[in-house]
Formats: sequence, C-alpha cells, structure tokens
Amino acid sequence: MPAPSVVPMLSYQDGAAAMDWLIEAFGFREAERRLDDDGHLAHGELDVEGGRVMLSELASYEGPTAHRTHCTAADAWLSTPWVIDGVLVHVADVEAHYERARAAGAGLLSGIEDAPYGRLYRAEDVEGHRWMFLQA
Repeated sequence: MPAPSVVPMLSYQDGAAAMDWLIEAFGFREAERRLDDDGHLAHGELDVEGGRVMLSELASYEGPTAHRTHCTAADAWLSTPWVIDGVLVHVADVEAHYERARAAGAGLLSGIEDAPYGRLYRAEDVEGHRWMFLQA
C-alpha cells in the first residue's frame, strides 16, 4: 500500500488505552506500538481504511473532553455536533461502522445522515477527539 499523503497525528493523555479503544470502537488496525521504559505510548500507528493515524502520549496533555471542563470557550465550541479539529475517515459500510462505535460506547454526535457527498456520522473518541466517518 502506498504511504498516505496526509497522516493525522493525535496526542492523548493515555495513548495505549486510546489505541486499544480506537481499535475496538472504530475498527482500526494496529500497525505499530512503541512503549517507553515506563510503559507509556511513545509512538503508535493505526491503519484506517487505506490511511493511517499516528498517536502519542503526553502526560501533561489535556484532551478536548478534559479541557472543556474548565474552559468556557472550549465548552462552547464542543457543544455543537460538528467535527472541530477532527479527522475524516472514509468507510465502506457506514451503518455497520456506526453500530460498532455505538456498541463500544463512542460519544455519538449525530446519527447517520445523508449529505450531497455521501452518508456520514460524527463521533467523539475516549478523550474527546472528533471523528467523521463517511461512506461516499
């Protein structure tokens, strides 16, 4: 598979747990996982429907869900169902993908919607990063 031309790089407070959750909830496939000497995720890569997402862990990082608890501006923009600073992923079967995410406890920001460019839904991951899944 050729290397994707764009690779999102996301930070998490608990990177290993986030990787495990993304695999379970969104069906991503683990490509690489490197832990540091303390067992924290130094570098992770997930394959995603022909693309890739990189992850890392930073103990001082505060994901969107934690940040909004003390920041009124973040709380305001996260009160919309839109994908803000998020990732779009093309999927083959949006209905099956939605059901998998729902069963894993994803924060569903919308149901499945029909748009001029395909069928989609929006979700938050375990630390509040936002994702849009689109079947064109």
